[in-house]
Amino acid sequence: MTTALHPWSRYVAVGDSFTEGVGDPEPACPGGFRGWSDRVAEVLSQGSADFAYANLAVRGKLIRQVMDEQLEPALDLRPDLITFSAGGNDVIRPGSDPDEIAARCDEAVRLLSRDGATIVLFTGADVGFAPVFRGIRGKIAIYNENIRAVAARYDCVVADLWALTEIQDARMWAPDRLHLNALGHHTVARMVLDVLNVPNSLEPSEPEPLPAQTWRQARSEDMVWAREYLVPWVLRRIRHQSSGDHVLPKRPEAGPFRQAVK
Repeated sequence: MTTALHPWSRYVAVGDSFTEGVGDPEPACPGGFRGWSDRVAEVLSQGSADFAYANLAVRGKLIRQVMDEQLEPALDLRPDLITFSAGGNDVIRPGSDPDEIAARCDEAVRLLSRDGATIVLFTGADVGFAPVFRGIRGKIAIYNENIRAVAARYDCVVADLWALTEIQDARMWAPDRLHLNALGHHTVARMVLDVLNVPNSLEPSEPEPLPAQTWRQARSEDMVWAREYLVPWVLRRIRHQSSGDHVLPKRPEAGPFRQAVK
């Protein structure tokens, strides 16, 4: 008799670009991205003969949009495991209130907990290592404390990105400096499986050393980054546009993990 590695058979991932897998390109995966959620689902599928997985996350979504567009479809899929990560796009916006964002998270989790599924919530990463985002570190810390309170109220599992010191390294992040790269997503997947107490064979990986740079080379890279990523982001905010406009969920139906990969 084979002992199951975990108790879940239907996993639905809800959120924004972090959960969609942006920064971890993989042409063979639906939507062209792999990400931590696909990696977790692949491991979970090995421990359950009838395991099904859906990923409803769409890049650029604010928490209210995630609630309006993804919660009911997620519940309709009748999951027994849900990962919910939303609010990051709200937190990085100037003038946003981490208490208000967390209140919406509380409302979302209340709805998602309706059928007794295990729910995993994420804190925000510690961005103190990144000069561009260092100024909002305190706001993220406040938001995180609120998230922990929500998790305690609804008996959720916390995937603590703030404490995941491995990703406090520029080499774990994509060129846009906003999304994790493949190594970063792999590291998050290991952490999520760990907090779920799921045995797995994912090995820790170390990024390659960065080549030595002069001050001038570093500033030149900053200018290129600003032109290619920061300016378009600012322009989208001014135009009330989102990178997720016209983007559909990459795995809208719950199905076998392997079957979904093309």
